[in-house]
Amino acid sequence: MTARAKPAPTIAQQIVALQAMTVPALVAEYTRVYGKLPHVKANRIWLWRRVAYRIQENAHSGLPDDARARLERLMAEVVVPAAPNTDTAPLPRSRGKRGLPAGTTLTRDWHGQQITVRVTDAGFDWDGKPYRSLSAVAQAVTGQHWSGALFFNLRKRSKSA
Repeated sequence: MTARAKPAPTIAQQIVALQAMTVPALVAEYTRVYGKLPHVKANRIWLWRRVAYRIQENAHSGLPDDARARLERLMAEVVVPAAPNTDTAPLPRSRGKRGLPAGTTLTRDWHGQQITVRVTDAGFDWDGKPYRSLSAVAQAVTGQHWSGALFFNLRKRSKSA
């Protein structure tokens, strides 16, 4: 009696097997099907989707040659416009709180309300009341602690946050 070779699993069976894999197993499978380590290693769903896509792509040979050729022609015709110059002059650091000159007006939309703050020699003025810091204004507006510079977009959030 000869042993029968086990048939190769179907695409659906392979995808079901992927769903049961752990993150390290999915990283290994991603590396096997793409030939490189993934740039995202901790997101199970992202890994599962990419590996499942590649399995289907390999099984169905990707795009047909005529579609790939047409796509190449279309991509060659695309003209990407230059990005508009978004450089802005830095805020002057002459005097006042946060280096903003007295008389400067800061605005921010917050839940449909436009918040307008005026820089004074003593600090900031919002809604007719004086505040010593932008953070105090932001807290008065939101009811929560905020960095005033972040709230009024004078500083960007750090990458590590």
